[in-house]
Amino acid sequence: MRVRDIMTTKGSDVVHTISPEASVRELLDLLAEHDIGALVVSTDGDRLAGIVSERDVVRKLRGVPDPNAATVATIMTAEVITCGPDDSAGSLMAIMTQRRVRHVPVVDDGHLVGILSVGDAVKHRMDQLEFERDQLTSYLQS
Repeated sequence: MRVRDIMTTKGSDVVHTISPEASVRELLDLLAEHDIGALVVSTDGDRLAGIVSERDVVRKLRGVPDPNAATVATIMTAEVITCGPDDSAGSLMAIMTQRRVRHVPVVDDGHLVGILSVGDAVKHRMDQLEFERDQLTSYLQS
């Protein structure tokens, strides 16, 4: 199983991005509007500048003197952990677990092609296990 497989079954290939110059207020509005936990930070929607998550909002805004004046660049994570479409799903899940990240952008040849959450990975694995169970049950009953 590859990252590409998870992306295919995810149901949406839309990657929501935000500019580093955007306000934290805009960030909060987009997270709520799209009911997501993270946005890729990009100036052009294609190349990564960072990632900003709910965790970044909670942890990094705490020390900002004027949160209303803060920009995404102030709180984003600039060193982004990424994966490629041909990476194994197992390695993706290992990275998420070891590095304690919930969202991993998918980059192919330097271009942003998707983003996967821990929920996407778990759902795909659960679907796979259910399929295997159904196949074994069918085999045993025949």
